[in-house]
Amino acid sequence: MGHDEKKGTIVLENFNSTANLASNPGFQSTLSLGSKEVINEKSYNPFEHRRVEHPNSTIGSLVHLLKSSLGSGILAMPAAFRNAGLAAGAIGTIVIGFICTHCVYVLVKISHEVCVEAKKPSMGFAETCGAAFEFGPKRLRPWANFARTFIDWALTCTYLAALCVYIVFIAENFKEVLDEYIPEYKLSVEAYCALTLVPLVLICQIRNLKWLVPFSAIANVFLVVCFAITMYYIFTDLPSPTEREMVASVTQWPLFISTVIFAMEGIGVVMPVENEMAKPQQFLGCPGVLNVAMTIVISLYGIVGFFGYMKFGDDVRGSVTLNLPQDEILAQSAKILMALAILFTYSLQFYVPMEMIWRQLQDKISVKYHNFTQISIRTGCVIGSVALAAAFPDLELFINLCGAIFLSSLGLLTPAIVDTVHNWDRGLGPFKWILFKNIFIAMISLVALFAGSYSSINGMIRKFNTPVLEMNATSILNDTMTL
Repeated sequence: MGHDEKKGTIVLENFNSTANLASNPGFQSTLSLGSKEVINEKSYNPFEHRRVEHPNSTIGSLVHLLKSSLGSGILAMPAAFRNAGLAAGAIGTIVIGFICTHCVYVLVKISHEVCVEAKKPSMGFAETCGAAFEFGPKRLRPWANFARTFIDWALTCTYLAALCVYIVFIAENFKEVLDEYIPEYKLSVEAYCALTLVPLVLICQIRNLKWLVPFSAIANVFLVVCFAITMYYIFTDLPSPTEREMVASVTQWPLFISTVIFAMEGIGVVMPVENEMAKPQQFLGCPGVLNVAMTIVISLYGIVGFFGYMKFGDDVRGSVTLNLPQDEILAQSAKILMALAILFTYSLQFYVPMEMIWRQLQDKISVKYHNFTQISIRTGCVIGSVALAAAFPDLELFINLCGAIFLSSLGLLTPAIVDTVHNWDRGLGPFKWILFKNIFIAMISLVALFAGSYSSINGMIRKFNTPVLEMNATSILNDTMTL
């Protein structure tokens, strides 16, 4: 991976514990399209021109997709069900899962088609969106570069927002355990967020992926053990479903949609997995890697959400690990393992936005200042994410906001727009069903975007628009000095 001629792209796996290195030479960050004079030539087969040094088997690709989708987001599903109810949550999880799967399918299918037109062996998320505009209606072709750049920066912002969520995860889980053992030094969540600053700044200075992989392996083990302990507590002495709300108020549904999209949507990792397959023809179709993986993901997410809410009811928190007993060693170990897993994952996820930011800046800065600039940017991004997390340390509201703003836009709205643009001149199907289908998906995305964002921000305002907000900085300083 250290050779200059092999460019790599790291893709965030839905706020999960691992990041994959896509070494496919065709998966580049710049879009170089073929001549429009040959766009109707169909003899070019992108699958035959892919040169992958270590291609993944079909089973291996399925494992990668499952690993990227089954992460810390699954622990937020019980909180999502609280905003929908048991019956509405179960049905809603299936519906949203189907829509997310369809959007991924559409994006991959479009990628295959524009690869033929552009004569490229493979494309990433941003490249696919740019190519769809480039080979779409003539009036929209000038927007191709904007579409590619927008997706790049939108992904960067998504990853940076995920880092803030991770900091709150770490702070709240450590607080749950340490408050039990040192009750005389009960610090605020904001203080624990601030205390993560130094270790996160140090670990984020690691730039070599070789040294980050062990952190990912350790985080995976911790997450599996934490998940097993959590499920043990969930299925112990389950109450009757009749004790829980079947259908919650409609006003709470946008929060449910935002959380499920946050937990389930993995639009960023799909393209690298497909691009690295030995037999990419088996990614789509029935059964296909995508359909099998998403069926398993939707089932597991629904089970954890359903039984997690049944167990803890309206008291369920943003991460179900926070509902585990504070005075039991087994539960405490799950919380510590969860916090450590997220801590070790932070640097891997940080690699993604840093790579994108640095790609934009490195040619504009003198080589002798590269090292200093890298250190400054890395430190500044960590400080910014810690400050934002400390300002709004409500895990559930933060997850809702990230899902509403970023993942609903990238995972639902963007594929709907790109699919419409790509098929506008090629045909929208009988009775223009593709257009109406994409309008329906866009409406769901906009509901999650605006209603979900409004509900999350309104909740933050209600919770923090008090003297406590004005005292945040003082309380963090006092708590830290007390420690």
